Amino acid sequence: MTQVTGRPRAGRRPTGKVLPGDARRHHRALVLQQLFDDGPRSRADLSRETGLTRVTVSDLVAELLATGMLVELGHRPGVRQGKPATLVGLADTAPVVIALDLSGDRVLRGAVVDLHGEILSAESVELTEGEGAVAEVMALIARVRDGVDRVVLGIGIGAPGIISHAGTVLHAPNLGWSDLDLAEVVRGETGLPAYVANDANMATAAETSFGAGDEAGLLLVTIGHGVGGGVLVDGRVLAGPLLSSGEIGHVVVDPQGPTCACGNRGCLETILAVPTLRRTQSGAELAAAGQRLGSVLSPVVTVLGIADVVLYGPAELLDGQLLRATQDALAHQTLPFVAQQVRVRVVPLENELVLKGAAALVRYREIGVV
Repeated sequence: MTQVTGRPRAGRRPTGKVLPGDARRHHRALVLQQLFDDGPRSRADLSRETGLTRVTVSDLVAELLATGMLVELGHRPGVRQGKPATLVGLADTAPVVIALDLSGDRVLRGAVVDLHGEILSAESVELTEGEGAVAEVMALIARVRDGVDRVVLGIGIGAPGIISHAGTVLHAPNLGWSDLDLAEVVRGETGLPAYVANDANMATAAETSFGAGDEAGLLLVTIGHGVGGGVLVDGRVLAGPLLSSGEIGHVVVDPQGPTCACGNRGCLETILAVPTLRRTQSGAELAAAGQRLGSVLSPVVTVLGIADVVLYGPAELLDGQLLRATQDALAHQTLPFVAQQVRVRVVPLENELVLKGAAALVRYREIGVV
């Protein structure tokens, strides 16, 4: 007998009337996206480029000027016949985002990030697990918020583990969390919109939005307190029906190896997490870890046809023997054609991809800008 799960079938979309507020939000997002992508524009430019009427654009710009999101920047340079066009652009006093990165091997990091992904200030606290970690998250948010003198658009949190679209941490063994509705906890405590997503997925999105990531295909491995991964194909970060896409840290590479936080033995994370790498004394051990990593990545790269592989973590540990061994393993364990196209590179923690990705998530959810 076929079991009825209550899930909608693939390809089915809910139907219903489009409300005026939905259309207005969409139109506002079109205007803002154009300004983020191409810089200051006139109202006529925005009307032509978005396909919206001049009346609609003028109305939306007036609203965004009143809220402080946009500012008038004066006339466009150059001599033209008729009335000179007035340019509008994102205001220096536009809202900001509070972003948190919970993936570090020793600390939780928080920052104030502007809507262009620039980190304006940062704080950190030491990492613990369980209920203590929740309290530390709230304390860190309070510390970061104390230094903000602009409107806060929302709070974005990148956390390790499997996380639902609603922001519930379903399983995060390294933090000792299970079925924790972190987004709701943060919203209740702060009164601000709050969004929680997998840290590696956030870093993947940030590397394509603000870094050098290939939008056609990117595999990003986060190496910190644990090991995670994010997969982006054709401009979209994959989650999968189990919400576990990219969780390569818990692929077993040595069935007789040490017990992992997830309960299995010999997961990739047990040899590649930063605490383990910091205890590693020889280049041979780093090379062995890179070899194992390359073996895990090879089938993913081959099956998905990804040419851009990023190792995101402490450069002093990753950029050397470990990187070269990963490259060699990929070169020898996949099709020669694929191996010739793939580049493996290190992006250091100083790039703060998780914090920037957390800010990008809030930006998208709140104002529709990708």
